This record gives sequence, structure tokens and C-alpha cells, in this order.
Amino acid sequence: MMSMYMSDDCLLIQIMGRVKLELRCPQRVHGIITDPQSDWSFDQLLSELNTIDHKLQASSLVPSPFTKTQSSELSIVARAEKNRKPFVMHVSDDDDDDDDNRHVAMGGRFACEDIYLSDDVDSDSDSVNESEWCLMDKGGVIEGALIELSHEHQLSVAEEIRTQISAFGTDFTNEKEKLTHALSRAEKSKEARRELDRKRDLQYQRIIAEALDNHLTDVQRHHEYKSQIEEKKIRDDAEIEEAKRKQKALQEEKIKQEKMKAEEVKRQAEKKREEEVKAKIKELEDEKAAKEAEMAESQRKANEALTNKPSAGNVVKGAESGLEMEERRVQMYKEVVGKDVTLEMDSNKEYRSHGMQMARRIKTITGTKESVRTKADELVKLINSTFPQSVNVGIFADKIVSQSTNASSNSVLYGYGHVIVMVTSQVPHAMEILLAKLNKVCIFTVPKYLSYSEAAFESKEAYYRAIGYQEEDGKLESTDSYVGRLTQHMKLYGALIQTEVYGVRNLHGIEEGWKWLARFLNALPANIYTAVALQAFIELAGFGLYKTYKNQFKKLLNIISRDFLNALKEREDPKVKKAVISLENYIQSNHFQKEPEGRILQESLLSHGLVPNESNYNDNSAGYQQNYNYNSPNRFVYRR
Repeated sequence: MMSMYMSDDCLLIQIMGRVKLELRCPQRVHGIITDPQSDWSFDQLLSELNTIDHKLQASSLVPSPFTKTQSSELSIVARAEKNRKPFVMHVSDDDDDDDDNRHVAMGGRFACEDIYLSDDVDSDSDSVNESEWCLMDKGGVIEGALIELSHEHQLSVAEEIRTQISAFGTDFTNEKEKLTHALSRAEKSKEARRELDRKRDLQYQRIIAEALDNHLTDVQRHHEYKSQIEEKKIRDDAEIEEAKRKQKALQEEKIKQEKMKAEEVKRQAEKKREEEVKAKIKELEDEKAAKEAEMAESQRKANEALTNKPSAGNVVKGAESGLEMEERRVQMYKEVVGKDVTLEMDSNKEYRSHGMQMARRIKTITGTKESVRTKADELVKLINSTFPQSVNVGIFADKIVSQSTNASSNSVLYGYGHVIVMVTSQVPHAMEILLAKLNKVCIFTVPKYLSYSEAAFESKEAYYRAIGYQEEDGKLESTDSYVGRLTQHMKLYGALIQTEVYGVRNLHGIEEGWKWLARFLNALPANIYTAVALQAFIELAGFGLYKTYKNQFKKLLNIISRDFLNALKEREDPKVKKAVISLENYIQSNHFQKEPEGRILQESLLSHGLVPNESNYNDNSAGYQQNYNYNSPNRFVYRR
């Protein structure tokens, strides 16, 4: 019974819901639109309802006692404002239950709390009756009509919704079946494709296995064929080698026989050659002895001319002290060495081999400290070897003098000077033997000069031999060759006298150089030979003399410039022009104040034995000096 007396708010909500759900064309009753337009606003709807109410009251046939005297307009508006709720239609997404797909819940799914829809006809009629009662009691005719229209419209909308939901469910079910069928077909197709791929894989594997088997078979056949070829080749090579071996044996036998014949012929030829060589050697020795006798005779005649024939002039020119020193050295050479070392090495193979060892070490001396130290040690060992020391000293003097003529630079000659000082510090008499040899091959190292005299010398050739010319192919050498060798000997002498080795006394040091220069200027004439000798000596010893004697050495240079060079110029000899120019440049440019290149020994790559010490350097030293340790295998230690 409570449903029969619905409130005005519920009525208003029903009217609004029905208006919003109206989908059909508007209907007219007595010229009044029963279905409001769906896009009306709430105010427009109220205005339309009031209009309909006034028209119905004016044309109503109902007696006045049943006419509603008080409009419910304001109450309806007020309640509508309070209970305004939207109209919501819900459709279930659950595909599992068809009944649920067709079910439309009016209470929960449509937000209208006081009205619900049902499939039951009785419920519809009850609802109509309730609406009528409610319409009769509260709303009057208009409200009742609206309720009835709304109810009809609600039923039609519910039916249409049910129809659409049913159609949608049917379509959804069909689509689901189609999708399931399509998925089933796709799965079957996928499975068929998998089966096809599996069959193809098996087929491909079978093909690959067959190809691999065929390839391995071919490889095996190829190896077998190759092995057969190699075996055949080995057999053929063995046969060829056997044939070659037999042929080689025959050839060796033949060669052996020929060799035996050749050796017999060779022995006979060698025997004959030895006889010829012996005869030739004897002839050369006789010739050499004759030449030495001739030279000795020339020297004797020169001495006799000097002592017994004053009219012949003074043949030997030199300071008396220098000549006496030379005589003592010659006597010492005869006492110590005895025979001429050159002749001894020619006749004795062992001496010749020993001399070659010394020459090889002297030839490899360079201007480095390591080279000088090493070569000095080796030469001392050779001098103290199994051979007599006197012979070894003579060989040493002969080789170092002869090798000096082949020195490639002044630095090598400075190295020779260091080696001589180191060796003679352990074998003191070797210095006098070396000087005697040097005086013999170069008389200007005395210094001494022989003037030509027909009374003293039988010929010009005898004179040239007396002053040091040598023979080449049976003839005397040229003046240029003699001057070149003279220059190298004087440079060796100049390098020797200025060499200072720390801790070792130079037995023929710088003071001997000063004596030589004084004797030279006092006794020797000015000519091509003396000019070259002086220029070579000063070139290597000038700096050492200046460092030691300072202004005194400058005075000697002034004497050379004033007297010696003027005497050379007066001779007007074109051969001395080069020597004059060199001496003038050396003196005028003060070149003697500059240390010559190579005078200071260079550092060696193997410098483990070199100890620099600045405290040992002084102006009178030769730059790098040497500390000699007799007990050390590496005895020569250079210090600055």
C-alpha cells in the first residue's frame, strides 16, 4: 500500500526519466505534446507542465470539488532539486550466462529507487493501479496521465532494451563462436605448418648427411690416391738417389785418382817453388845487406867529411845535445833489440805472426778512452808474452811507427800518444827503443839535418837514402810521398810529447818538446823538409806548449815568424809556399790557443771503467788524464 502513495519527488523523477528515455516520435493528445523533447531543460519542462495543467483545469469536465485547488509546482521543484539523480542504464559484460545478458535490473541498474520494471504482467497492472491511486490522490488528472504515459514509455523502452540486449547477446555469441572457430583453424594451421617444418628439417638433415658422407668418401679417395702418388714418388726418388749414389761413387773414384795425380804434380811444383823462393830470399837479403852497407858507408863518409874534411862543409846539422841523445838511443837499440826487427820477422814465421797481432791492435786504436785503455792492456800482455821481451819491444816500436803513417786523423795520433805513455810506464826501456826507431826513420825527430855534399855522398840517391827516402819498385820514392810520411812521423812525435796521463809519468813529456823546438830553431836550416816538420809538430803540440809555457812559447813563435819564415820566403821555392802559408795562419790567428780536435779523448759507449773527477783538471793537463792502477785488470781509469 505504501507504493500507492508515492511522493511528489518520486513522481518528478519518473517523469524526468521517461522524458529522457523517450526514443520514439512525439505524440499529441488533444493537441498537447505528451512526450517532451529530450533536449529540454528542467525550467522548460516545468513551464510546459504548468501550461498543460492550466489548460486541463480550464477544459476539465470534472466537478470542481475534485479539482485540485493548489498547485504542486513549487513542491515539485523543491523536491526535484533535492532528489535530482541521473538516469543510468547498465548492460552486463559477462559472456558466460545468457540469462544474465538478457537481464536488466531496474533497482540497481537504473537509478530510480521507487520504480522498477518487470516481465510480469500482473506487476505492470499493479503498478498502474498504484499509479492511478497515487494520481487520484495527489496529482490529479494530469499527473495520472503523465504517470501512465511514462509507464507505457518505460515498458516500451524496457522491451526495446531487452530486444537490443538479446540481439547483442546473439551477435556476441556468434562472434565468439566464429572467433573460437578461427582460433581452432589457426591452431590447426600452425600445427600443420610445424609438422611440415619438421618434415622439411628431417629432409634437409638427410640431404646434408648424404652430402657430408659423399664428401668424406671423396676426401678418403683423394687421400688414398695422393698416398699412392707419394709412395710411387718415394720409390722413384729412391731409385734416382741410388743411381746418383752409384754415379757419384764412380766420379769420386775418378776424382780421387785425378787428385792423387794433381797432388804429385803439386808437390813437385811446390818443391821447385820453394827452391826458387829460397834463392830469391837469399838474393833479396844480399841486396838488402848491400844497401845497408852502402848506407852505412855513406853515413861513415859523411861523418868523415865532417871530421876530416872541413872544406867539404858541415854535413850533419843539429844541436850537440840532440845528436848525443840520438847516439845513446841507437846504442841502446843495438844492445836491447840487437838485430833489425824487420829482417827478423821476415825470416821467422812466429815473429811475423806476433808482429801481425801487435799491428792489428795498433791499427784499431781510436780517439776514445775505452779503445786506448783496451789496446794498451793488450799490447802490454803481448810484450810480456812467451817471446823475449827485447824482441817484443822492438816489434812494438816498429809497428807503432809504421802504422802512424796510416793514421786517418789527428785524434788517432793522440790515441797513439796515450797508448805509448801507458805501455812505456810498465816497460820503461820501450820509450827509448821507440824514439830510436822514430829517429832512424825520421831524422827531424832528433832534430837533425844532413846537407848534401859531393865529397860526403857518392850520388844524390845516396843522400836521399841518408835523410830517409825509401825505395819503391827499385826506385826512390817521390818527394811528395816522403814529405807525407815525414808529416805523419812528426805529428806522432808532437802528440807523444804533449800527452799527460793522470797518475802516470810521461817519460818523454812536454819539456822534451820545448827542447826539441829550441834545438830545431838553433841548428836546422829553413827548407821544404824542415818547414813541413815544424808545421806538423806545432799543429799537434802547439796547444800543450802554450798551456805550459804561455808567453815563452809566444816568443818562440815570434822568432819563427821573424826569422824562419823570412828565410823560407827568401828561398823563393814554390814547394815551401804551402807550408809558409800554414805556419803564418797558425801564428797570426792565434790558433795555438785553441785546443785541437781529438786532443781530449772521447767518452766510450762502454763507460763502466770511466770515473769523472773535476778536481783533477788543471790548465797544464791534457784534458782527460789517466789514473793507472797496477793491480786492477782494467788499469786505466780516465778522469777529467
